[in-house]
Amino acid sequence: MAGMIVTMGEILVDILAEDRGQGFREPGRLLGPFPGGAPATFTAQAARLGADAGIISCVGDDDFGWLCVDRLKLDGVDVSAVRVDPDQVTASAFVRYRDDGDRDFLFNLKRSAAGRISIDAAARGMLAQCAHFHIMGTSLFSFHIIDEMKKAIELAKANGAVISFDPNIRKEMLTIPEMRAGLEFMLGYTDIFMPSGPEILLPTEARSERAAIEELLGMGIRMVVHKRNRKGVSFRSRTESFDLPAFAIEEADPTGAGDCFDAAFVTCLLNGMNTERSLTYANAAGALAASKKGGMEGIEDFVTLDRFIATAATI
Repeated sequence: MAGMIVTMGEILVDILAEDRGQGFREPGRLLGPFPGGAPATFTAQAARLGADAGIISCVGDDDFGWLCVDRLKLDGVDVSAVRVDPDQVTASAFVRYRDDGDRDFLFNLKRSAAGRISIDAAARGMLAQCAHFHIMGTSLFSFHIIDEMKKAIELAKANGAVISFDPNIRKEMLTIPEMRAGLEFMLGYTDIFMPSGPEILLPTEARSERAAIEELLGMGIRMVVHKRNRKGVSFRSRTESFDLPAFAIEEADPTGAGDCFDAAFVTCLLNGMNTERSLTYANAAGALAASKKGGMEGIEDFVTLDRFIATAATI
């Protein structure tokens, strides 16, 4: 594989409500901390699949930060551009699960070490090796981060990198005006757009998925990879159009499933696989990620993905 897969954004710990329907307004049982964050989970999955993968981020000099950094190292991630800030705490996300399966998040991002991510010398060194740069919408949580992300994208583009973008919207973040502005800016640089469900409509004026796809391709986006949860995935470009079913699994926690999907797809493309095979691996990676609690706990290698694909049923 030529070149490096690089992402940038929050490294955090996930702390999960144990019981469905449990809230945070009264004492309850919690699980974790689990190392997480959408960009961190993405890069860990890419590295587990053999990619040269790195992340630009910042953590606190605390147990949560070292838990995450040690886990990324274990998976083979290049953490040379992860700065440790002794004056900030590591970011966190408390996650609860509604009775209908939907999730609510309580984030500490802006006022954490993740809010101090910057393009320093180590980050520039990593971006100089970048063949593919991946953006997560969860990381666009402040004007500072958006400005730093713009710098990273411009450096990656100057190096000829492909840019993929997963808007990865959390409803808790839609009220942040910086995020909407950031989403619009990032689309202008995007080669591969990877929304989930209704996110495909967000950056367009369209009222249907078909119209949204045409509008997105008209913007210059080369590929639209539409993740549709239990309905599988739809792929659209100017030359290809097909759908693939999802794999049947017993879902334990969807946190991190989309991130693992993205990482598998990008890694497979850089390995020279065609889009259909790449998306089959991506579907498998997403399914296995959702089968375990904790965003990084379901990350697997190609051997495990091959075994799963050979035996698993589709929906």
